[in-house]
Amino acid sequence: MGTKFNLDKLDFQIIEEMMDDAEISYADLGKKLFVSGGTIHVRIKKLMESGIVKGTRLNVDLRSLGYDVIAFIGIYLEKSSLYDMVAKELKKIPEIVRLNYTTGNYSMFAEVVCKDIRQLRFVLHDELQKIKGIERTETFISLDESFNRNVVVTGNQ
Repeated sequence: MGTKFNLDKLDFQIIEEMMDDAEISYADLGKKLFVSGGTIHVRIKKLMESGIVKGTRLNVDLRSLGYDVIAFIGIYLEKSSLYDMVAKELKKIPEIVRLNYTTGNYSMFAEVVCKDIRQLRFVLHDELQKIKGIERTETFISLDESFNRNVVVTGNQ
């Protein structure tokens, strides 16, 4: 991240609105926030340059595309010093969509999205078992996602 960027009320409003609807045009967002579309454009550019905003993503219903298995994997490492090396190897597995370095029982916690149980078995048995430094894993299969939301951002103004 570059230089520290001081966020003001407008920056937080822009972030909040775009977290809710990233497809809104700068002109429409400007009207909603009572500033010009050009102002929105400049602010978004600064937020991106500072690393606060990291682009936009399409929110896709994965189940409708045939991805029926979502699982979470707790990963025990032989030594915590192996984290960076193991994380680099896990990043090569496309089914792993999120990885966190954690406190508690596991050294790492991964979210995996697969089309079916056979694909999950492949990830667990054929992919993860090859990675040096992983002592063992524990897998939790998600039966349903009750909700998924962004955090509500507020400025300390």
